[in-house]
Amino acid sequence: MNTMPVLLTAEQARAELDRNGITIAHFCREHGLNKNLVSDLLNGRKKGVRGEARRAAVLLKIKDGVISN
Repeated sequence: MNTMPVLLTAEQARAELDRNGITIAHFCREHGLNKNLVSDLLNGRKKGVRGEARRAAVLLKIKDGVISN
């Protein structure tokens, strides 16, 4: 059975970080992301369509996708 992953809103993603006691800075260090970019995603200023913004959105579970290194 192939089910769609449950995507989060930016607000839910931020709440999930808070619930797990993870700061945005820690999340960014852990995944090698720019803190301002992640903040922009969580505040709705970026959509995460391409590049690092897309990678961050997928890691935050805001956007469905596969990350290739």
